[in-house]
Amino acid sequence: MSDSVPVVDIRNFQADRTAFIQKLGDAIRDFGFVRVRGHAVSSDVTDPAYDVAKRFFSLDAAVKNRYLIKGGAGQRGYTPYLAESAKHTDIPDLKEFWHVGRELPQEHPLSKAYVPNVWPQEIPGFRSVMLDLYGALEKCSNILLRGLALYMEQEEDRFTSITDDGNSILRILHYPSLEGQRVIPGAVRAAAHEDINIITLLITSTSSGLQLLNRKGQWIDINVEPGEIVADSGDMLSRVTNGYLPSTTHRVVNPDDSTSERYSIPFFVHPRPQSILSVLSNCKGEKFPSPPPDITGIDFLNQRLAHLGLLNL
Repeated sequence: MSDSVPVVDIRNFQADRTAFIQKLGDAIRDFGFVRVRGHAVSSDVTDPAYDVAKRFFSLDAAVKNRYLIKGGAGQRGYTPYLAESAKHTDIPDLKEFWHVGRELPQEHPLSKAYVPNVWPQEIPGFRSVMLDLYGALEKCSNILLRGLALYMEQEEDRFTSITDDGNSILRILHYPSLEGQRVIPGAVRAAAHEDINIITLLITSTSSGLQLLNRKGQWIDINVEPGEIVADSGDMLSRVTNGYLPSTTHRVVNPDDSTSERYSIPFFVHPRPQSILSVLSNCKGEKFPSPPPDITGIDFLNQRLAHLGLLNL
């Protein structure tokens, strides 16, 4: 097995579907990660998002804290520096972030199920820019989910049928310069963790630092070409495939230059709250571990938010 994360061209879902599905699924099975080219999430969408993100995070802490939603479990708005810690550790990550969730028309059955978005009034255009990026990433994620469903010998809509209008989250991350910041001993920008959701899409970050733990137990850098998207599998996908498509441990390490900062925008694909996470029929039997019990998407999410310390915000 190579130590380099495999690359797929998403245009081949139409042009060379069989080969695309095999390469995509093998990459997620072997690495938990895949690099995606040929997508429609262009710099016309990503550059404005990074621009407004930098302007927001440069605001005074008192201004940013106006957008912290008490009791919102960090699902929308602002989450401050040192607020989140990875599962199994009490040491907080060296980051702050903003969450954008799905917006639905008032008459939609799920409109009241989701916490409303908040928007920083100090940054004109923030809402439109972030919702454009949200929509573009969702279109890309739908193709990957269709490919993974076919790889698992399921109906093509097996995964998108539970993620349509789901509680997907766009997270705008800022890892500030460590110069002059409060840094707890042992803290890193993002401690080793697995994602909660089904899959995650990450547009090219402003600097390196992302690493994955490969199947040999070695940390390797995930270095991408400009414009590529990195996609990885989360715990929900691992659960419904009974570990056949496992989630993979990853982290963001501290930079050598303590004055450098990093911006990153992952898109976490979630199911609808009451969707049932049930193990696929062909992921049960003698070759598989005993399947975990069915659970709703919202119950699974809340369990993990508690582990991250976000339910106490």
